[in-house]
Amino acid sequence: MQPSLYTNDMTTTGHSFNRLIIVSYRLPFKIQQSDAGTEIVQNSGGLVSAVLSMAEQMGGNADGTLSKIHWVGHADSSLNGIDPSTLENDSFVAHPVFIDNDVHAGFYEGFSNDLIWPLFHYFPTYAQFREADFQHYQQANTRFLEELNKLIQPGDLVWIHDFQLMLLPEQVRQSHPNATIGYFFHIPFPTFEIVKLLPRTWRQLLLRGLLGADVVGFHTLDYVQHFLQSVTEVLNLPVIDQRIVLPDRSVTVRDFPISIDFTKFSNSATATDVVIIRERNADLLRKHKLIFSVDRLDYTKGIPYRLQGYERFLEQYPDWHDKVTFVITVVPSRDQIPQYQELKRDIEETVGRINGLYGTIGWRPIIYSYTSLNFSELVALYTGCDVALITPVRDGMNLVAKEFVASRQDERGVLILSELAGAALELTDALIINPTDTQEVANAIKKGLEMPPEQQERRMKYMRQHLQNYNVFRWSNDFLTAFSETMTNQPNIETDLPVPAFITAFGEARHRLLLFDFDGTLAPIVNNPADAKPTDDLLAALRHLAGSSDLVIISGRSRAFLEKTFAGIPIRLVAEHGAFMKDPGEDWERLDLSGNEWVDPVRAIINQFVERFPGSALEEKETAVAWHYRMADANADDIETNAVDLATQLRRADSAVPLAVIQGNKVVEVKPAQHSKGTVALRIYEQTPFDFIISIGDDTTDEDMFRQMPNWAYTLKVGPGVTAARYRVARQKDVERLLRCMSEALVPVA
Repeated sequence: MQPSLYTNDMTTTGHSFNRLIIVSYRLPFKIQQSDAGTEIVQNSGGLVSAVLSMAEQMGGNADGTLSKIHWVGHADSSLNGIDPSTLENDSFVAHPVFIDNDVHAGFYEGFSNDLIWPLFHYFPTYAQFREADFQHYQQANTRFLEELNKLIQPGDLVWIHDFQLMLLPEQVRQSHPNATIGYFFHIPFPTFEIVKLLPRTWRQLLLRGLLGADVVGFHTLDYVQHFLQSVTEVLNLPVIDQRIVLPDRSVTVRDFPISIDFTKFSNSATATDVVIIRERNADLLRKHKLIFSVDRLDYTKGIPYRLQGYERFLEQYPDWHDKVTFVITVVPSRDQIPQYQELKRDIEETVGRINGLYGTIGWRPIIYSYTSLNFSELVALYTGCDVALITPVRDGMNLVAKEFVASRQDERGVLILSELAGAALELTDALIINPTDTQEVANAIKKGLEMPPEQQERRMKYMRQHLQNYNVFRWSNDFLTAFSETMTNQPNIETDLPVPAFITAFGEARHRLLLFDFDGTLAPIVNNPADAKPTDDLLAALRHLAGSSDLVIISGRSRAFLEKTFAGIPIRLVAEHGAFMKDPGEDWERLDLSGNEWVDPVRAIINQFVERFPGSALEEKETAVAWHYRMADANADDIETNAVDLATQLRRADSAVPLAVIQGNKVVEVKPAQHSKGTVALRIYEQTPFDFIISIGDDTTDEDMFRQMPNWAYTLKVGPGVTAARYRVARQKDVERLLRCMSEALVPVA
């Protein structure tokens, strides 16, 4: 097998962070007190190993020594009186977070484990929605912040972990605006339909909490897409590629499949204590074929379905009786909770029933234990079994499957793996099954037990090669690299437009058509529309562009406003969504010839909403009437609901003139339907054989313009929302940057 590309002694990748601060619900240490004093003993888990490796990559102190890693996590109140200086070893400094017992119960047992855990694992009927629990969740996250505030220094990298601390990244960002913050989500992130079950305020706060980080990581690309959709739906933020664009920065969202210390598990297969236990197990089981599974007691693990699948196997394939044994270990977890007690009882009753139906004096089909296994016992079972049966009904990753594969140095054994575990996307040479399909489970067991050695070897070899290269150290390295990419490669323009190729095409074109919306495109959206104006730099860029292009400002604004705003620039102006057009140096041409008999009934309907919502206003243009509600004194959800209601009423209003009702950014506008931005854009486009066209807009009215452009044109939507445009720019200021780039690409105008 090829040597691993990523091992403990990875060379540094040039990261320049000062210290590494890890924040998780639990501290990965045991506190030991002896005559010599108090000391911390770190766990031997994969995350601790990865963090140590990560610290090595980050570099060390000026004298060549490594900076100690600071780990912040909850601790029992019994540690409250211990001297903090004793809570460190050669590699780590532990920072315990003490939380009031009542707050901790609501935060951990309540909101985290009784709501987020079942809901995000697609068990909504188990979820408990308690307001007090969410308040305790907020308080507990704040306690973590208080501990972090004592630690964070400029240049530190703060890496926050898991669903118990979803609010913490934003809290840290508010306290330390320039901090470098990462967040990793260790459980599945569900679809928006599940997230939508959370009360509106809760889901908004949780998602905003995560966006305090610079990099947000998930196990799989599916979870990334689910998260991005939820952010789009709940917070209405633009998403470009895998970046969520905030007003002042971007958040990188990526999949980082967590893994294991491959070498540790592989080498342990031949350890003396492992070999002794494995041989003892083989003698006790009389050389039977061995199926093995180990899980924490939890409804997400699908243990009852697994047992039912094995029962069906025994029922359908009696030739395997007295030739196979299923060793199933369930690790104790939350068994003081009635729900878990019921699950444990169900498992034990099913085991008893199967053993009673099929067992004999000399053969037990299932050997069940409710206990924890030490490392050697676990590896002995991994390396001694013929089939590993890993079938959760939902699992963020499932490291048990990876541990099993890594331990099989002999390249033997068969992995049966649930398609609903994140690991199934990587370990594709396993027998992938649906865990609730007991027939499929039974068939897979038979196939696994009968699989020829050469096929076992081929499948296992591929999976081991994958895990050797994508081990836990690769995982931490990839996450660390994502920070560097985010910090050093932030694009000047937040867009999915291929900017270099675009600028080249623009510079080489001979007949250019530039169609730009105004509000939200050339000028930011402001509370008072009269205050909206482009910057001096943008006006200078437009003036330069107008010298060599057919430049059109196509807006819902009035004629007077556009003339005043763009005075002195030789551009074509289109006012009131296509009702009026003015070429440079010419008079205005009225394109909309509709009468105004529709105005009075529309005004009457809108005035009802003006009276209902103080701060909102009616605007009458020459060919349109609009209700502006940006300044309305009302709940955001309530005002948006009423805006939809108004638009519905207006669409149903009797009118001899066909009307278009436009729902824009905090505005509902009514105009004759004869003309639109789209009809005018098409008219302009058809006048000249243009070889370059760009159309940019942010509102629903601009969609008409996008749809009328030829499919080779560059159409750009500004901000979030569904669009017919080919590309997207995140913010209005990105439009200004793009236009400056276009202006600089032109030969200076004499």
